[in-house]
Amino acid sequence: MALALPAVGCTAQPTAGASAPAFNATDSAWILLMIPMAERARLLTDLAPSRTTDPALAALAADTGATLRADLRRLRAVLRLSGVPDTHPHEGHDMPGMVSLDTLRKAADANGPAFDRILTDALRAHFSQSGMLCTGERARGRADPAKDLAAALTKSTAAASARLDELRGAQPGV
Repeated sequence: MALALPAVGCTAQPTAGASAPAFNATDSAWILLMIPMAERARLLTDLAPSRTTDPALAALAADTGATLRADLRRLRAVLRLSGVPDTHPHEGHDMPGMVSLDTLRKAADANGPAFDRILTDALRAHFSQSGMLCTGERARGRADPAKDLAAALTKSTAAASARLDELRGAQPGV
């Protein structure tokens, strides 16, 4: 897992300053990957109020969207602290766990149970991949602000994933 982070094409270099913690390549790659993953997942959750007819799924999407917005603020703050420019190295990429542009198009055209399947499948993949990436950051990252954020995201992702599992168990086929 940790080897996969630098391999995704991030070329950001570690930074260190007198008052800033040293960020290594894993820290930088993790931040630069988590931002677009969270942005795409948030775009999907934002569709839920007008697409799902399931109140429990709408509530999950609303809560997940709010969490993703907060996560994005925190990720960008750690990115600024790292000194690494926000060059958007993953723009246009479709990677495991990242909500693809095609999925967003399909979701925008779907309603009811069809939308619900798209949403739950994409969130499941997002939660799973986010958890793996956070585990890699916690194991191989160097900067405490990034590692601490990865730990917090691991907890919130696990809670959201468990909630999705409960919801899916209550609704076969979703």
